[in-house]
Parts: sequence; C-alpha cells; structure tokens
Amino acid sequence: MRSVLASMILASLFIMPSAQAEVLAKAETIIKIPMAVAPSTRPQTVAYHPVLMHYYVADGGLAPLGSATEQPISKSKIHAFNAKGEYVNTAGPGFDNRSIYYNPNSGQIETITYNVSSAVGFAPMTGIFGLVVGDTGEIKSSSTEVAQFNAAFGDAFTMPSYDAKHKRYYAKQQRSNKVFIVDPDKEEAVGEITLDLKAAGAKLDDVADSFIAFTGIKGEELVLLDVDHKAALVFNLKGKFVAKSALPKQLKLRAKNYYNGLGYANDMLFLYNGSEGEFGTYYGLKVVK
Repeated sequence: MRSVLASMILASLFIMPSAQAEVLAKAETIIKIPMAVAPSTRPQTVAYHPVLMHYYVADGGLAPLGSATEQPISKSKIHAFNAKGEYVNTAGPGFDNRSIYYNPNSGQIETITYNVSSAVGFAPMTGIFGLVVGDTGEIKSSSTEVAQFNAAFGDAFTMPSYDAKHKRYYAKQQRSNKVFIVDPDKEEAVGEITLDLKAAGAKLDDVADSFIAFTGIKGEELVLLDVDHKAALVFNLKGKFVAKSALPKQLKLRAKNYYNGLGYANDMLFLYNGSEGEFGTYYGLKVVK
C-alpha cells in the first residue's frame, strides 16, 4: 500500500500543471524543528519524506583518520522528526553528510557526502547513499550505495540539490556565482548557471557558500540565502534574478549560516537558528507560494 501511495504522489508531481507562483515579499514561518540532542558535528541539510510525513536533519563532519583500532567513518548523525517537528530518534549511518533529500524515483531519503566529486582525493564512504528508515519513520544506521564519487559535482564542499523530474543535481560552487548542472550518469557537468548576484543587490561574501535550493517551480527554480541582507534570493534556471523574500526579523543568522544549517524540503527553505533552544532550531520558511 505504501509503495502504491508513493507512486501516486510521484505521478502527481509530474503531471500536475504548474500554477502561477509568487515570491513572498516576507517569508512565512511554517514550522519550527527544535533539535532535541546536540549536533554530533555541525547541522547541515533537511529532507522530508512525503509518505511517512517525517523530517530528517543531517549533521556533517569529516571522519577521523583511520588507525589500527578505528575505521575512518564519520561520527555525524541523522535526526528524525515527525510532521509536527517532534523528535523521534537519532542514528549514525557513518557519512559526512552535505545534502539529504527525498528521491521520489527511488522512494528513499538519500545523502550526498562531502567531496562527492573526489576533488581532494578519494576516501571511503564517499558518494551518494540511500538511508534506511523504518515503517513508522525512524531513521536507521544502515544504508545502501546509490552512486560513487563523480567529478562533475566540482567543489568538494558543494551541497547539491536534487531535481527529481529531470534526475539531475544543482551544485553551487564554493565562493562563486556558478552552479553546475549534474547528470549523475555523466562524468562532466552537463550545464552551468551563472547567478546574476549584482541584479539581486548581493556580492559573493553576502550569500551562502555552497548551497542553493531547487524549488521545482517553473521560472523560480533556485533559492539562495543572502546572509548579510537576511533575505532569500530567487533565480530562474538561466541565473536571472527574479525577486527576494525578507526573512523573519527574529531569525538570528550567524557566520555558520554561510556554510551549513540550510536545506529545502516540503516546499520550504530551512535555516538553522543556533541561538534558539538548547541545541538550536530549524525554521521552515515559505518563500515561494
């Protein structure tokens, strides 16, 4: 029954006509997810499973150097939450997670690791992996391999976003306005987008370093966090600036938000507010409506 429901959701995503979207002048806070345990390393991205209706928050951090007594496996964790943002459990699949997302083509939550491009040399547990979740949404410590490293992703620090319809990724390059379009079956990027930051009133030092969100909304496909101006910048797939959405005033951004504490899931931009709650809180924001 669950697989049938997942197929129905996937089909509806592909055949529903595109409604006229609107970039909200002020982003709306839809959900808050307070972290229930301290991040094992540093909080990274967020995924949402539409069938199980659970959110998953990934930590990211390099693995320790291997030794005679310890394998080079990252201690980073994945944290599961229900649809209301209530904590479910934590597990350690062993990856230095950079991006996690729900893939309707495979019906699973997947993670992309640090250095997926192998730009700084090959290391174990590098690539794209499927994360195993239980029937009631809890995250497990087991996983399956989806793809090995691929140079097409470019920068080692990139946090790619997934386009399920076209089965490709958008990988923002570090300290750059370039976004690589990646077909996982090709060893070179199949395209490149140059973001018009000047039209958006921003500079490279203002915006998120390695993450850009993919919305799936025609003409307003890409969302980039502008930390310095506390706004979400919306671009199309040609890199043309469309509009900006002001973030809530109570949301406190820090230098870390240039590099982590980001995500896009369930049609929301997620940002980590490290100063709210004992272990920080993720805000789920509606930017494009």
